[in-house]
This record gives sequence, structure tokens and C-alpha cells, in this order.
Amino acid sequence: MIVCGIDPGTRYTGYGILNMEGSKYSYISHGTIASKERVISERLKTIFFEITRVLKQYCPQEMAIETSFYAVNAQSALKLGQVRGVIILAATLLDIPIFEYSPTEVKKATCAYGRAGKAQVSAMVKTILNLSEDSISSRDATDALAIGLCHLSSRRFKGILR
Repeated sequence: MIVCGIDPGTRYTGYGILNMEGSKYSYISHGTIASKERVISERLKTIFFEITRVLKQYCPQEMAIETSFYAVNAQSALKLGQVRGVIILAATLLDIPIFEYSPTEVKKATCAYGRAGKAQVSAMVKTILNLSEDSISSRDATDALAIGLCHLSSRRFKGILR
């Protein structure tokens, strides 16, 4: 089963493509979609088209996305919600089921500790996927791979493997 993990962001959206055969996880690809346009509508357009391209390229059976967290700045939270919306729309238009996980769930699934730091998550993702230390330079892509691992782990433990 191929899964796409997504770490949504208004400037940088990370994605990670993973495969699971039986109970074994394997890495396929990762990347970051940079949306540097000044106007939010143009950023959303870039994210929509790029994530659609990625989903068409790798044909995942499922997509996992991080849920919104409560930000101090309401405007930031609203913009992040818009980014999540265009990503969810892209997956929905391609008939890809969507699963959502909180940052705490992702950290628990990868590090066994819900308050793990970004460096801990990054190190565990690389360990679990047997990747070299310098193989992933983007924290957004590392987080996306962690979200994908969380989903695969959740599926495995809930006994809903196909």
C-alpha cells in the first residue's frame, strides 16, 4: 500500500511517499512544495496544482495529513486551514481517502513521546526508514514522512490492513 503523508504549510508544504508491504515500511520519495507568492490565493493555487501533480505521479491509495493546531495568531490558523482545504480537495478529486492526525499523535507514533522535538522526530523517521543522516534536508518533508508513518502504524495496530 502506498501512502502520501502531508505536512501543510502556507510557505512550505512537505510530502512523503511511503510503501507498506505486510508489516514492513519502505521509503519511496519526499519533497517540499514552496509557495513564495505574496498573495494567499496564488499560494493556494500553487499548492493545489503541485500536490495534484505529486498525487498523480505516485498514485497513493491513501493520504494522511496533519490536523490544524491552535496557533497564537488567528490569521495564521485561518491561512493554514485554507492550505489544508486545497490539499484535501486535490485528494478528494482523485478519490484518495484522507486520514487526519494531530501533531501529538504523529510524535507518539514515531518517537513514543507526544512532546518530542523536531530533531527527535527527524532522527526517528530516518532510523525507521533506514535513511542516511543527510538524506532529508527539509523539516517539512521529514514531518510529512512522520505523518505517513503514523498512518501506516495506525492502520497496522487497528488491524485495517488491506
